[in-house]
Amino acid sequence: MEWSGEAVVIGVRKHGEASAVVEVFSREKGRHSGLVRGGISRKMRPILQPGNTVTVEWRARLDGHLGHFAVEPVEMRAASLMDDKLALSALNAASALAREVLPERQAVPELYEAFQVLLDNLHDPNVWPAVFIRWELGLLQALGYGLDLRACAATGRNDGLAYVSPRSGRAVSESAGEIYKDKLYRLPGFLLGEPMRGAEDIADGFALTGYFLESRVFWGINRPLPDARVRMVEAVLAKI
Repeated sequence: MEWSGEAVVIGVRKHGEASAVVEVFSREKGRHSGLVRGGISRKMRPILQPGNTVTVEWRARLDGHLGHFAVEPVEMRAASLMDDKLALSALNAASALAREVLPERQAVPELYEAFQVLLDNLHDPNVWPAVFIRWELGLLQALGYGLDLRACAATGRNDGLAYVSPRSGRAVSESAGEIYKDKLYRLPGFLLGEPMRGAEDIADGFALTGYFLESRVFWGINRPLPDARVRMVEAVLAKI
């Protein structure tokens, strides 16, 4: 059995004396693992960093086996982010989310493309937090927990949307949600194509996606949100 293609490294763990088990996120195969011989060597370590885009060739005797990766670098993003603690925290958070919840060996091409867009924008602190929130919405969608932000759950109208119901995941208009607003999540306008309101929108966006990731996805696998995601949001909110 074998396949080859482009992928993003999302995790590495040592295996034996010199090898590493590497997890990648690929367009064609989704989250996939393989053994890289010499993966912790001085040559391979810079390549096998989360966030780097690589080409991989995977081979195994049977499809269910771990198999082996041959890896070649394509884009070495990780090194360029080492001096940017905030961007690095976002890279670690996105990689952790992908590792922990993406279905193994199932392609989610739209989410992969969005992941690449997120990684390509991590150099711009004015852009990537909003992109990260959109990527988390895409992750919820890919996992079957997408939010419905098209119209108000109470009135059916698509104007004046301001909240999201934590029970249904549907949008609620400002007028319909006014008396319940303490129990609803704010819906950032930029998710509806409106201008960004700055720090308030980012805080509301992370609160919204964080709640649904925690209550729908991680609750189901009996895990908390990844520490890397928690630390990233704390760092972003402290900065803005």
